[in-house]
Amino acid sequence: MLSLVDKTAVVKRLRRVEGQIKGIQKMVEEDKYCGDILIQIAAARSALNSAGGLILENYMKTCMKDYSSGLAEDEELDKLVEVMLKYTKQN
Repeated sequence: MLSLVDKTAVVKRLRRVEGQIKGIQKMVEEDKYCGDILIQIAAARSALNSAGGLILENYMKTCMKDYSSGLAEDEELDKLVEVMLKYTKQN
C-alpha cells in the first residue's frame, strides 16, 4: 500500500503521462513531424517509468519489510524478482 505522499506523487506523474498521451494523439491526428512525435513518446515513457519506479521503491521498502527471516522471506524475494523482471521487460 502506498503512503499518502507516495500516492500523490504517483498520481501526479500518471496525470502527466495521460496529458502527454493525449498530446501525442493530437499530434498524430494533425500529421505533425514524426521526430517530434517520437520525442513526446519517449517523454511519456520516461514519466511512466518514473511512476513505476516510485511504486517499486515503495514495494521494496514497505511491503517486504514485514517479512522476517525464513521461508516467507525467500518467497517474498522470489515475488520481488518476478515483479522486477516483468517491470523491466521491454516490448
